[in-house]
Amino acid sequence: MMKKIVLLLSAASIAVSGVLFTVSAQDQTPEERAAAAVDQRKSLFKTIRYNIGPIAGMAQGAPFDAEVAERNARRIASMATMIPEMLAVDTSAFDNIETTALDSIWDNQEDIATKAQSLIDNANAFAEAAATGDMGATLGAFRAFGGSCGNCHDTYRVDTD
Repeated sequence: MMKKIVLLLSAASIAVSGVLFTVSAQDQTPEERAAAAVDQRKSLFKTIRYNIGPIAGMAQGAPFDAEVAERNARRIASMATMIPEMLAVDTSAFDNIETTALDSIWDNQEDIATKAQSLIDNANAFAEAAATGDMGATLGAFRAFGGSCGNCHDTYRVDTD
């Protein structure tokens, strides 16, 4: 029950921010809309990164906590549904807007949707494994889950490492 409440609250807050973004976008210049879109997607990816941090830590030897692993993976699966929408605004025409998105992203929206769905599927599979409490099965599901992030980053993100 608590999991459903957390997911509903997360989805509601994200939906409200999307509505506010849409309403405020009506009075903005194209450059301001592009900057706002970049800010929105950076916020989404920072929140995803915040939730994957403890999971990655567990994969690297931090104490295993099945409840945290499941909860965070379910959050990520929920947030990942917004990735195609967040990456739909082409911001490449504005050189003064800082982004790590490669220009090729704007011509490959179908692939973005496919990669986002892969992240959703793998995050849910990881969450299901974590729900069993079996550390081996959970960490075994991490490779596909983490790989879903890397697949998109490798293709559509400036290499900042």
